[in-house]
Amino acid sequence: MSEQPSVVALISDHVVTTTREWTGRGPTRARTYIQGDLVTTVLQDILNKGERSLAEAGKTEVVLAMRWAYQQAMREELVSGVERITGRKVAAFMSANHLDPDIAIESFVLEPVAAD
Repeated sequence: MSEQPSVVALISDHVVTTTREWTGRGPTRARTYIQGDLVTTVLQDILNKGERSLAEAGKTEVVLAMRWAYQQAMREELVSGVERITGRKVAAFMSANHLDPDIAIESFVLEPVAAD
């Protein structure tokens, strides 16, 4: 009998897979945290070789703008996956990148659960 993956593992896998499909390279580490209505996935080592080279050449604004564009393009796919996995509607999605160290976050605020 195999164990079913946890919700946090499914969300981490979804974010990594979506990032890889859109950018050609996924992060080497991902961990998802859920606290109440907040779901946050922390991604490490996310930049591709070209982005790292640009950042090292001082073109950080270009790299951050490119990453922001990817995140906006991936928004619908990321949100729909989190909604499918959690069974809850996403009220807000926020995304940010940091270059040194190479870390990104994808955060989802879920709509509150209706009181019975």
